[in-house]
Amino acid sequence: MSGGHRRARAALKSRRIALLAVAALVLPLAACSQAHTAADDAAAGTRPQVVVTTNILGDVASEIAGDSIDVTTLMKPNADPHSFEISAQQAAALDSADLVVSNGLGLEEGLQRHLDRAAAAGVEQFVAGAEIDPLSYASGADHAAPQGPNGSAVADPHFWTDPRQMVTVARALTDALAALPSLSDDARAAIAARGSAYAQGLEDLDAALAERFAEIPRQQRALVTNHHVFGYFAQRYDFTVLGTAIPGGTTLAAPSAADLDALVTAITDAGVPTIFAESSSPDRLMRVLADEAGITVNVVPLFTESLSEPGGGAESYLEMVSTNADRIVSGLTPRQPRQ
Repeated sequence: MSGGHRRARAALKSRRIALLAVAALVLPLAACSQAHTAADDAAAGTRPQVVVTTNILGDVASEIAGDSIDVTTLMKPNADPHSFEISAQQAAALDSADLVVSNGLGLEEGLQRHLDRAAAAGVEQFVAGAEIDPLSYASGADHAAPQGPNGSAVADPHFWTDPRQMVTVARALTDALAALPSLSDDARAAIAARGSAYAQGLEDLDAALAERFAEIPRQQRALVTNHHVFGYFAQRYDFTVLGTAIPGGTTLAAPSAADLDALVTAITDAGVPTIFAESSSPDRLMRVLADEAGITVNVVPLFTESLSEPGGGAESYLEMVSTNADRIVSGLTPRQPRQ
């Protein structure tokens, strides 16, 4: 196959993934023409109040809930879920919510005391990480994974990098939202239909991604990122997490000189063409790594832990997944010589 044909085929698959992402947003709307009627049936101020910690889960919850539920997302675009904090007004919203939706598995470090207080006060909780079978952090080549006390394994909270895990979360969240008080029967049916269509859209998107990533030669499927975030992604799509600049599952950790030296060696030995920086974090450290490795390597931003502002390339979870797929394939696919 010529280089031109390969590029054309890749472009078609990229467009297919983008179309699937759009379809996953549109299908719930088409399937739930009753959503506005159900919302109108509820008296003003009586809609259930749902407060969501991260903007990724906030987007999913909003898509499933439609107009029948008021969804408030605490985390702003481009924020760090490990360290973001909330105002007194937002903390009060947590305490008065009908349902609090959180990621769990230790992700919301700066918010945990507020979540614990709301739970102790009897506020209903939906913890997404409790709905899946979590992975433990895996070590990359010559690069230690995060560990708990006494060297125990630590659960990886970044399950959203695998859309199949999000299918499980979306279905469970649909049930939790549909069970909220003061909803009409029409509203519950609309939520169920939207949730089903959204989950199906995720499954279709996952299949398209698997097909596209298979075009990257196995030996080229090596990821170097800011910190441990792609364990679920790597397992799903047969990638290797070669290493991370920050030796932990949280951006609050700090790399040592030995950590960076080991990673530079791994990058050099593997001949990695591209390393990936998180869009919400400065890429200075990744660029220093590229320079230290003494090789020509690209530094490409990915959306890993937060959605972007509108128009930023990751306005929704589905757009985030699609954008990251395009950038990973482009960064790791061997360049064909010009004819």
